[in-house]
Amino acid sequence: MPKRTDIKKVLVIGSGPIVIGQAAEFDYAGTQACLSLKEEGYEVVLCNSNPATIMTDTGIADKVYMEPLTLEYVAKIIRYERPDAILPGIGGQTGLNLAMQLEKKGVLRECRVELLGTSSESIERAEDREQFKELCQSLGEPVLPSDIANSMEEGLAVAERIGYPVVLRPAFTLGGTGGGFADNETEFRALMKNALTLSPVHQVLIEKSIKGFKEIEYEVMRDRNDTAITICNMENIDPVGIHTGDSIVVCPSQTLTNKEYHMLRDSALKIIRALRIEGGCNVQFALDPRSFQYYLIEVNPRVSRSSALASKASGYPIARVSAKIGVGMTLDEIRIANTPASFEPTLDYVVTKMPRFPFDKFADANNSLSTQMKATGEVMSVGRTIEESLLKAIRSLEIGLCHLHHRKFDNMDRGELLHYIGIGTDDRIYAMAELLRRGCAVETIADASAIDLFFIRKMKNIVEEERELAANKGDLSVLREAKKMGFSDQEIACLWQMSEIEVFELRKQKGILPVYKMIDTCASEFDSYIPYFYSTYEEENESVVSDRQKVIVLGSGPIRIGQGVEFDYSTVHAVGTIKAAGYEAIIINNNPETVSTDYTCSDKLYFEPLCVEDVMHVIELEKPMGVIATLGGQTAINLAQPLRERGVRIIGTDCDAIERAENRDAFEKLLSQLHIPRPKGQAVTSIEAGVRAAAEIGYPVLVRPSFVLGGRAMQIVAKE
Repeated sequence: MPKRTDIKKVLVIGSGPIVIGQAAEFDYAGTQACLSLKEEGYEVVLCNSNPATIMTDTGIADKVYMEPLTLEYVAKIIRYERPDAILPGIGGQTGLNLAMQLEKKGVLRECRVELLGTSSESIERAEDREQFKELCQSLGEPVLPSDIANSMEEGLAVAERIGYPVVLRPAFTLGGTGGGFADNETEFRALMKNALTLSPVHQVLIEKSIKGFKEIEYEVMRDRNDTAITICNMENIDPVGIHTGDSIVVCPSQTLTNKEYHMLRDSALKIIRALRIEGGCNVQFALDPRSFQYYLIEVNPRVSRSSALASKASGYPIARVSAKIGVGMTLDEIRIANTPASFEPTLDYVVTKMPRFPFDKFADANNSLSTQMKATGEVMSVGRTIEESLLKAIRSLEIGLCHLHHRKFDNMDRGELLHYIGIGTDDRIYAMAELLRRGCAVETIADASAIDLFFIRKMKNIVEEERELAANKGDLSVLREAKKMGFSDQEIACLWQMSEIEVFELRKQKGILPVYKMIDTCASEFDSYIPYFYSTYEEENESVVSDRQKVIVLGSGPIRIGQGVEFDYSTVHAVGTIKAAGYEAIIINNNPETVSTDYTCSDKLYFEPLCVEDVMHVIELEKPMGVIATLGGQTAINLAQPLRERGVRIIGTDCDAIERAENRDAFEKLLSQLHIPRPKGQAVTSIEAGVRAAAEIGYPVLVRPSFVLGGRAMQIVAKE
């Protein structure tokens, strides 16, 4: 069906401020939707209140309203603008809930505004726990024993009937807010009180807990012709019980048999057809690892963080296609590079997503994970094997680790480690690796953690390769094998008692360098050139280097407190400017939620860790005229000096200027020269010097580290 001509103006609702559970992925989705609709000739009006996003830039929509995302304000905009239609599934839970409010209050009917894509009835059936359960039962799809409660008394009766342990899921909340597991009545009462308060409709679903089942997601797409495809499926390394946004996720699934894969795929397609979803949709399953029994956990009738990940993992732009479906187009009419959107993507690589947590800022916070999301952002990495993909993801996180090793666990005994991995935490994979180093059986670790044996065996391969490296210092065949497995130069240098630069130079000399493979949605089945690449240690390089002058822009990595979507905004603007000036613009970044990691944004995109080693490989291949390091937040700033030391030209604000601003001592001296008043201060490099300086300055003092983000580790100190 061709696009609709009876619609001229479309309102897109954004997702407002970044909160845990709703981050840059909706800026990506909203930006894609606006551009996709403009591409088809529609006038686009956007309402959003977040100044850090690219979506609210004047070039994205025809008109932007910077207004609160409330019923009152959006109703005013609709009454003034009189759009023909509204696109509800792009602005996360905020946008979806607002569209439903506008529908229920009669604003859409009054102004004759149509909901595009999935209908309000379908959204209601997917979001309302009771209606969703009834639909699944009518289709013969297994759902967990559960019931709805609107009060504490009702809830206690339901929990008693189903039997503990149970899980609580408040209706219409974001990122699992207010939910959790209760093993007994005491735990239930505390959770239920909070859940009822947080649900906007004071409704809570109580269901039987299936902690320990595998959690599998399918990202699916359907048009009004009832053509439905799966874009990819994803497997959580953590079992059910940890929110998928907090779990390490691999794509495509690794431990499913062919029968299990197709059983769940058929179920996902059956459910979106029954819901009459039009556009992208995320379906979550729990699968018993010991049988073919599965349960439908939930359906998101909108784009989500998982769909941003699926878009970047497969090269299939879900939000862009969803917007076009919303205006009546069908999958066979929509093109993605050189294939129709009705073609299911094929992945010939492994993607690992790792969440980024705020526990470095909140050192005293409880780092155990449950059904409520705690991650602020995530990284994605691509490799040919799980081992390579996992190690690249760890390097990308920027948590001070370069390998599957954390000093925190070096001095714990075996009993402590086994207890620790039984609790889902943000760092238990490092504890598991420590157990493997001490010879603990893979089966013992699997029993303690409920993580599939397959993933633990992959970690064991990494640990065995460490031993191999340590025993064969200087052996080139072992070095090549380690690089193929994803080992960083930093880790190899540590095992070989060399410097990182020595390992890098040795590899260069011996020709042990990565090649770049393309993410093209079709595993090279069709002849196409998509400028979207990842590194691996194989033979054939698919990244064609042009003879144009090039500029590389370093991105900002995962979203964390103090470094949000604003640096993605500056990265995208930089690329636009570089292209307009006639240069080839290249981005290196690893955050799947962002606009900058959409391969249509730059001339070339490298999805890589933002570490010196990985960035240098791209620089040595592309030979740019310069690298911009001041637009990717602290991540890129911290790379400027090590890159300059390796002979890279930093353009724009250079290393000397960065040093003057970031180094506390240099900054103090500069202010003195300029006679600019400032609080008395001294830069120190040891505790003893710090104590002396504080005594001289006089308490209270403010302690501020150099080269950190968002005031990390800054403290006001009252006494010695």
